[in-house]
Amino acid sequence: MNEKFLEVGDVMQILGISRSAAYKLMRQINSELEKKGYIVIRGKASRKYFEERIYGMSDAV
Repeated sequence: MNEKFLEVGDVMQILGISRSAAYKLMRQINSELEKKGYIVIRGKASRKYFEERIYGMSDAV
């Protein structure tokens, strides 16, 4: 697992969701970051932003 970025398999494993649901979530996260002016990479999501946006993830760390 990459420290700074998550791939679809990581999201699937963390949340216990299907591949298509993980891709949909990654697209949503990257879209939000893009609107904020960040450069995004298709197929990868920022681990930090992911943990902030997913309910309870940032509290567990």
